Amino acid sequence: MTVPPARAASVFSALDEAPMTWRHYAYWLAASGGAFLDGFSVSGLGVALPLLKSEFVISPVFVGLIGSALVLGAVLGAAIGGLGADRFGRKRTFIADMAIIAFACLIGALAPNARLILLSQFLLGVGVGIDFPTSGAYVSELMPRKARSRMTVATIALQSVGMAAAALAGLAILKLRPSTEDWRLLFGASGAIALLFLGARLWAPESVRWLAAKGRIGEATALLKTLSIEFGEKPATNVGAEAIDPPASSPAATPAARQVGYSTLFAAKYRARTILVSLPWMLMDVATYGVGLFTPVILGAMHFGGADSGPIAADFVGAEGSAAVDAFLVIGFAASLYAVPRFGRITMQVAGFSGMALGMLLLLFAAMTDDGAKAHLAFVIGGFMLFNFAMNAGPNATTFTLAPTLFPTAIRASASGFAAACAKIGATIGTFVVPQLQDAWGLVGVVAVMVAVSVAGLLATAGLAHAVNEEGALEE
Repeated sequence: MTVPPARAASVFSALDEAPMTWRHYAYWLAASGGAFLDGFSVSGLGVALPLLKSEFVISPVFVGLIGSALVLGAVLGAAIGGLGADRFGRKRTFIADMAIIAFACLIGALAPNARLILLSQFLLGVGVGIDFPTSGAYVSELMPRKARSRMTVATIALQSVGMAAAALAGLAILKLRPSTEDWRLLFGASGAIALLFLGARLWAPESVRWLAAKGRIGEATALLKTLSIEFGEKPATNVGAEAIDPPASSPAATPAARQVGYSTLFAAKYRARTILVSLPWMLMDVATYGVGLFTPVILGAMHFGGADSGPIAADFVGAEGSAAVDAFLVIGFAASLYAVPRFGRITMQVAGFSGMALGMLLLLFAAMTDDGAKAHLAFVIGGFMLFNFAMNAGPNATTFTLAPTLFPTAIRASASGFAAACAKIGATIGTFVVPQLQDAWGLVGVVAVMVAVSVAGLLATAGLAHAVNEEGALEE
């Protein structure tokens, strides 16, 4: 349905110019639950893997499959989630994905064998994958222009909060209730958190921009009036950053409903943007998931734990070291809340990839020395900390925020879904290949790959920087 330009423009302008209220923050938190659970699940699985290997007979290949199942499921989820959110709405889609996440966690917590663990991780990945493009589109469409960049970064920042929370939860569980079945409590905790977010999403409204883009102006205006009471003012009538004027609303400029799909993303107008939002994100996730999921394993390989201390004690030491370096994930995202709006997405993405490469180079130096990594703890811990800080101050924040702002409402979630699917392909490669590389090439091989991937992300970002738009603006 064709949207009257003036009416759509007034809706978009009212959203852009409205002040932030408690409702913005509440809806943001409800929409950001998937990012939190993604981080919680990845870090929690890293703590759980040594216990799973102790309780079940699992080969290194099967360990890699369990790790990669989460992100492989996310490839499928992101691919269908973006299309679903554009077609059926943001609210319906993120309610469905949170229900899938809760169900998957229940299967994992009650699993009697490793095969059901594998299934639960795949389903969990599907739910998380659906959530990424949906939540990114929802938050970017809800927030006023002045707060859009900061709040979209804050959405993905909760991924690192989730990772740190899982590491701390693992420490507490292993300390208070040492058992090889403690992984069940971690999976169960993920499910309980998912149910809380599911309840919050049932209360959240549909995206006003999506309603307007679908021609449902009456519903959009009614919802806008409700929100306007909270804003304390009537909707603005001036044309904002996302206004649709007659030329922009023509079929040649704006994707029609029948044209929406992945093929649209590779039309001449959007091709460079599509590559910019997908390729660096894919490269970053090779490193993010490869390092993040196996941080306890890597720390254990560097002899941070005693070889004769038993699986529970060794896992506690690995979890302790993981919690220490994961703290810099949160610090990095805290920095991104200031740095990304201040310096721009491309600048911070390039700087972040540079810091990631340097962090892994410090780790590589420690691993290659004759006296071993244990003799260079400052380089080991410093390398992990710099990697985590730079990643979250830069590309882990910026890659999530690019797609929701570079594409119009009609294909916003689809573009985000395509980019997230590409990212999760990279994550699948990272999580499956890392344990194989560790067996074949040792720690040096793993870290060297992470250096190369970080440099490749830097070059890809710099080469496609011309496709980015103005900070805080939404394409429409």
